[in-house]
Amino acid sequence: MTAATITVDGSYAARLARRGESWFPERWTLDSPEPYVVPLAGHQPEEPGTEVLPMTDGRVLIHRLVDGRHAFALLYPTGPETGEIPLGTVECEGELRLLPPAPDGTRAYALAVGARSTDVWLVAGGSFGPEHLAEVPGRCSGGVWLDRAGRMLALDRESEGCVKTVAVDLERDGEVSPLLQITEESDDRLLLADMDSGLLLIRSNAPGHDRLGWGVLGGTRPVRFPESLRLADCAVTPFAIQPGQTLLPEGCAVALRIDGAAGTWLGVWRPAERRMRQLPAPDGWLAGSGRWTRDGVLQLPYVTGTMPCGVARVPAPAQVLVEAPRMKQAPPAAARPVPLQQAPLTGRGVAG
Repeated sequence: MTAATITVDGSYAARLARRGESWFPERWTLDSPEPYVVPLAGHQPEEPGTEVLPMTDGRVLIHRLVDGRHAFALLYPTGPETGEIPLGTVECEGELRLLPPAPDGTRAYALAVGARSTDVWLVAGGSFGPEHLAEVPGRCSGGVWLDRAGRMLALDRESEGCVKTVAVDLERDGEVSPLLQITEESDDRLLLADMDSGLLLIRSNAPGHDRLGWGVLGGTRPVRFPESLRLADCAVTPFAIQPGQTLLPEGCAVALRIDGAAGTWLGVWRPAERRMRQLPAPDGWLAGSGRWTRDGVLQLPYVTGTMPCGVARVPAPAQVLVEAPRMKQAPPAAARPVPLQQAPLTGRGVAG
């Protein structure tokens, strides 16, 4: 089953679903007393690689490849049919993919990767169809929003054989500034960022091999790589951070997808604690999909033979209180992020 993409405010989700041999978009309404699904099938099935993205007005953005061009449209239900508003096309030689939902939910962005540079496009929410916003030197991947204004975008840029995360200011014609460089030779990628607390989840090989670590946007302390985020013979991937914990990054609950020989299950972890709680995933979980509510409930979308649209609600385990150092206040929404600097080699596996 394909994962679902959820708006930042948690009102809607969208995914590409399969019925028999055919693929079609679905919109999930999540802010009702009971979640429900609306199929948005068009006149013909979609290709398996088609991308969909929910908007906070209930429409769903769809990205198709048509005759070598990337075509965008907004889908919406019209009784038993599906309405479609074409938004225009983008022509590029390399890969183009949608970025994660923008914080305001009314705009959508895409990343086009070329041989020597990467273009950022506004593909929905503009005035005249797709708009080119910025050209970033180098080949970029990832894509994490750093503020609720949708101005600062973090990208993982490959340069001189290494990957470093940079911040791109979309209101300054794509001005680029460094965000994450742990060592000169390491590959450092930003996986998640919380806009309230500034908590960052990072993957880096700076400790000698790929490890999960954490830091704070605008903070003065270095990245830490806790042993509690390591599981033998398992892949651990963070997918959601609890919002609303202003100035309390150590208290944020983080949801992790764990893949191992026994299957896929959940992990819940906080920087202030020295262990990861492991929990079974609900049957039919759209693995890697989910969001935290501000009061600490993890919402996990799932599909079973009898439930075409379900959301399991998992309360975060009670926090083990650990005295944490006071953190520097995160910068305002439009402020330039402060780069995270190199962590000392001693004690990396001790904290957290």
